[in-house]
Amino acid sequence: MTWSYGELQQAVQSAAAIRRRRRLQPVGGKGDKIFPPTYPADERGAPPRHVYETRRIEGTDVVCVLIDSVQSQANRLEEALERAAEEKRISLPRIYVDFASTGLNSVPDVSVLTAPHRIFDAILRDSNLGGVAFGKSAVGEALKKAKPHDATAILKAAPTALLFGCWNSTGEGGGLGAKFARAIVSEIIGIGVPVEGVTSRRTGEVTLRTAGRRTGSRIDPLGVVRSVEVFKGDAGWSTDQKEAGKGAKKVRPSEVNHGNIAPSVDPLGVTCDYAEQTAVITLAGLRRLRFGKDESRNAAAREYLAALGLVALAEADRQGYALRSRCDLVCEGEAPLELVAFDGTTRRIDLDADAAVRLHEEAFQAAAKAGFELDPNPVKLMPQDKLVEIVSKSQTKALADEGGAEDKNE
Repeated sequence: MTWSYGELQQAVQSAAAIRRRRRLQPVGGKGDKIFPPTYPADERGAPPRHVYETRRIEGTDVVCVLIDSVQSQANRLEEALERAAEEKRISLPRIYVDFASTGLNSVPDVSVLTAPHRIFDAILRDSNLGGVAFGKSAVGEALKKAKPHDATAILKAAPTALLFGCWNSTGEGGGLGAKFARAIVSEIIGIGVPVEGVTSRRTGEVTLRTAGRRTGSRIDPLGVVRSVEVFKGDAGWSTDQKEAGKGAKKVRPSEVNHGNIAPSVDPLGVTCDYAEQTAVITLAGLRRLRFGKDESRNAAAREYLAALGLVALAEADRQGYALRSRCDLVCEGEAPLELVAFDGTTRRIDLDADAAVRLHEEAFQAAAKAGFELDPNPVKLMPQDKLVEIVSKSQTKALADEGGAEDKNE
């Protein structure tokens, strides 16, 4: 029988979590090669690589590879929720910045579901609500004051920020603003990966890399050869140094996207016994959130967030597991949701995608009746002139190939 709202209420009051462990296989079948995310070379000059770790699985140390990180999975779940809201299948309060009317080419609207730092992102900060800087608007001022002991302002403006976690890093105290931990975590790993050890000649350190290989090459249909002299400057490229403009330098034809690409073999791509997705909605974590002193209001808000997490998982299932090029996965049999009690015992939750949407709507209405002003109509912000200007200048430099290096994470 489909899980009811009453059962959700009981679970949120006392259970530890809702979880799902799902086995996946390449859409090409068991043993087909897939491509996890590739991370760039490090400062020591190591080649591009996947991320490996040894995990203890049923008493055995097993080499695993990261297929989709917690952060990437959160983005996919947010994307699924935003699509469901846009298609009017769920009611979801959200805020977005309208770039469509700015004249900036190829810049999409940015919402709290796509902004990197969600409700506290600089894109929202540098936009206006009704002609007033967002941070100085009534909504913005309320968000600055939000704390885990009263997260009402965030629930009203962007409940997904409480579900996926957020941090007011530009708030009071220079980065000491309120932090809200993730209430939902999902990750996909590949289990049982053939690897080989590579020893550094300089340090003797042994690192793991895939035993798989990726080949690449390109034949230029125009037959441009490497020995042709090409110059690249501020006027573009030319075989004449003066015509290439100021600062013209000699480059290879391949640097202006002409000529052959020599065949290459790189240690990339993996096979694995199976992939596994682990998704957890922490009900114990939700109980740490408060929305004032009224316990009935607190309960209604937590139940709504739990239902939002359930519909996020269901909506992501609708979209499938086409994670990236050559990393398309399918489920290996049934994998029901489980309710995890405080003592670790579990019981099955029967909830398909349509039932999850109905449960979410019931929880949404219950939260509204508890006194939360949850407006399902998206709130529009307009980017400030300085934000439009910095994006416009960046586009101009990118088109002129003057982008520069990306900032590194410290």
